[in-house]
Amino acid sequence: MSTLYTTTSDKINASFSGHETFPFRYTWLKKGVDAVRENSTIFADDSATITLGVGKNMVRSIQHWCQVSRLIENDAMRLNQRRRFVPTQFGNSIFADDGFDPYLEDMATLWLIHWQLTTNANRATTWYWAFSIFGQNEFGRDTFIAELIKWAERKTRNRISENSIKRDVDCFVRTYVASPQTENTIMEDTFDCPLAELNLISESSAGNPCRFHRGPKPSLPIEIFAAALSEFWDTRFSGNNTLTLANIAYSLGSPGRTFLLDEDTLVEYLEGLDNLTQGALRYDETAGVKQVYRDQKIDSMELLNKYYLSEGCS
Repeated sequence: MSTLYTTTSDKINASFSGHETFPFRYTWLKKGVDAVRENSTIFADDSATITLGVGKNMVRSIQHWCQVSRLIENDAMRLNQRRRFVPTQFGNSIFADDGFDPYLEDMATLWLIHWQLTTNANRATTWYWAFSIFGQNEFGRDTFIAELIKWAERKTRNRISENSIKRDVDCFVRTYVASPQTENTIMEDTFDCPLAELNLISESSAGNPCRFHRGPKPSLPIEIFAAALSEFWDTRFSGNNTLTLANIAYSLGSPGRTFLLDEDTLVEYLEGLDNLTQGALRYDETAGVKQVYRDQKIDSMELLNKYYLSEGCS
């Protein structure tokens, strides 16, 4: 995986558009990765609608979601003045035909996509803000929008379009909140975003307050948590050999905030790091100080390999 999100001191180049109001759908990410592997300028080609099997605005949306999820990236070269894209290592690892989980059948992959989105402060600003900064467990959309606008104008020192924010917030909510379904509905057969399966946000009915679900996450594997922790450590605290529980639980862009984990659940994950990493990461509580020691850096891709290639992986 790649660590591209900004540090707390960086000025955020906020973005509240690009998705064309569409949350991504089950087949879109693989379609986008496959398409740029075959044709690096596909998103600028007239043939994109045929290749991807969607309309022009959805072509732009697929490009957006693949970029903000860090599945594709700009190639330094241009071809006939057209932007070129290539799959990232992460994109290939997951979505190649022989990749870890090309058809999003494993919940671990959804957690990874969620992590990539919510730590991408510049390209998915609302997603980053909602999980790392907002800080309220329950919210009405009007309050959420007003608070986001105030923060964005203060952070960027620019005037922010309220209509753009409203569209972005609506897309954000629909990324995580499934539409009403019958008990016989299969998620893959709906237009819902796959991230609704994570059950991170709920809305009892349209117009009612939404609620973040903080606490245990049974579908979040420790390997995925550890990969996120490794990236967070390298990006936010690269010079430190220790991180406190408070750092991991409450710092901006931390696994605790991003995965909505309470302290007790975090401790359960941290206690498993020693065995998972063969001592490279160790959790310890001494004299009331709870912290993780890093004796050796861990490559997040190694942790993904450990999870996806392990016996019994679903």
